[in-house]
Amino acid sequence: MAKKRIAVIGAGASGLVSIKCCLDEDMEPVCFEMSSDIGGLWRFEEKLEEGRASIYRSVIINTSKEMMCYSDFPIPDDYPNYMHNSKIMEYFRQYAKHFDLLKYIHFRTKVCNISKSPDFAETGQWNVITETNEKQESSVFDGIMVCTGHHTNAYLPLHSFPGIEKFKGRYFHSRDYKDPSEFMGKRVIVVGTGNSGVDIAVEISQVANQVFLSTRRGAWIMNRVWDGGEPQDLILNRRIFHSFYRHTFIRNSVHFLVQKKINKKFDHTMYGLQPQHSLFSQHPTINDDLPNRIISGRVMVKPNIKEFTGTSVLFDDGSKEDNIDFVVFATGYSFSFPFLGNTLSVTNNQVTLYKFVFPPHLEKPTLAIIGLVQPLGAIMPISEMQARWVTRVFKGLCKLPSASDMLKDIHFKQAEMAKRYVTSPRHTIQVDYIEYMDEIAALIPVNVNIWLLFLTDPKLAWQVFFGPCTPYQYRLQGPGKWGNARKAILTQRERILKPFMTRVVSNSLSHSKQPSVFKAFVVVALVTALLGWFETLSSFII
Repeated sequence: MAKKRIAVIGAGASGLVSIKCCLDEDMEPVCFEMSSDIGGLWRFEEKLEEGRASIYRSVIINTSKEMMCYSDFPIPDDYPNYMHNSKIMEYFRQYAKHFDLLKYIHFRTKVCNISKSPDFAETGQWNVITETNEKQESSVFDGIMVCTGHHTNAYLPLHSFPGIEKFKGRYFHSRDYKDPSEFMGKRVIVVGTGNSGVDIAVEISQVANQVFLSTRRGAWIMNRVWDGGEPQDLILNRRIFHSFYRHTFIRNSVHFLVQKKINKKFDHTMYGLQPQHSLFSQHPTINDDLPNRIISGRVMVKPNIKEFTGTSVLFDDGSKEDNIDFVVFATGYSFSFPFLGNTLSVTNNQVTLYKFVFPPHLEKPTLAIIGLVQPLGAIMPISEMQARWVTRVFKGLCKLPSASDMLKDIHFKQAEMAKRYVTSPRHTIQVDYIEYMDEIAALIPVNVNIWLLFLTDPKLAWQVFFGPCTPYQYRLQGPGKWGNARKAILTQRERILKPFMTRVVSNSLSHSKQPSVFKAFVVVALVTALLGWFETLSSFII
């Protein structure tokens, strides 16, 4: 029987792992990449490329290396915990070389159109038209994995800024920003307090005369560096928290403790950043330097812009700033799939996908979207988990529910998202890292049975439950089991510490301690568990 041919669209973080997962399931991947290299979003280029995501020169990732690596290929132990984009590209190249992925990629090839074959209802096949060197070619594939991401189409809502057409300075979207050199001695407004907006404001403030950071609703600012210098995501993404998170008491307690912790670093009200919403009602912003720039006056926080007039800007609070040279709109992105035509429609960043992956209305489940999520955590392991699931669905080893059941799940998730998050185009594809990873893992199935693990391997179980939920946990058992997964988990602490060992010092005065907030979480979790068990026992006795 001939191998299934799978078209993989894009050779970035999601595309590379999709190629590898196709190979794992003995299918033939054919990857189409419109640029000349791998890496997608994470490959820095001096000049903008049409149809490709763009980053600025200084970008450092917001997730630590142990949380963002692919589950069967740890990032080298000497790499920093939070990597510069150049280091991420080095890792991608190592991954591609190790699994021999490059030979499956057709570079400088644009996907023009994907449509159902005439006999789609029986075969599930697709006709794919591509273009290379102005020459078009049509091919038939058994499955499609779209890995184009959601940071390509800049969202620039100029209609929300009256008088912008009168502004005599220069304005542009943050996608166009590369480095701060042209802002030397200038007065600059950055609009938006997401990750890009805050990063750019902080960086420009090193050279500008003055930077103003305009925010409509404020933002919670979280540091990469937690207590004792620990990577923040390694502390917060632990099963001990999420196991009890469904309880209202512990969920509210987690929110309260983390918000208190963040405000202890710097008071968000005093710094003009305090939002009306709670911490997890919006995607938090990760930045270590903003409070230093605010306290030194290099960045001034301002409310939403009311109106532009010539070189002046009027804000909602009635204040006015004159002689503005630049405005950088860090207003996010919209996503679309023009090559899919009417097969998949997107309206205001809303798309109907089962588990954010499969369109529910197709006769055959042979089209999947990989990496179209905004996680409170790393995207790479999520894309990998999706790809592992998708390739098994394509191969017939995993089955999808009926269309009606898939729609019920979609509508439920949309309703839950609407209740939790503030209304915004950036909050249509939000997922919680552990919850979503476990949800997809159970469908493969490669999820961890933590209680059985405590009986069979207590040492490993302790790390899995109380330690960070690193991707290796999903290679311990089931399809795709990796023989080194246990070792990777038990040695992850060594890889976290290794890049710090550039100057070895005596540890006689230093004691390794769990952060106080972690201890508090554990206490709350245990109290909640005891209350739950007590209620169960009481109802049984009565």
